[in-house]
Amino acid sequence: MFDKLHEECGVFGIFGHPEAANLSYLGLYALQHRGQEASGIVSCKRAENGSPATKLRIFK
Repeated sequence: MFDKLHEECGVFGIFGHPEAANLSYLGLYALQHRGQEASGIVSCKRAENGSPATKLRIFK
């Protein structure tokens, strides 16, 4: 079943942009019928000193 690509789904991603979560929402909306009802957004922000994320926000 997963041995080749399928065209029934859409993928959208943004990395390193301060408004990544908001832009991801708009990107998923632009995919129209290809995943709006079963999509999710994960957003994390690095600490001010550049260390790994200290907070994680998940939207569904």
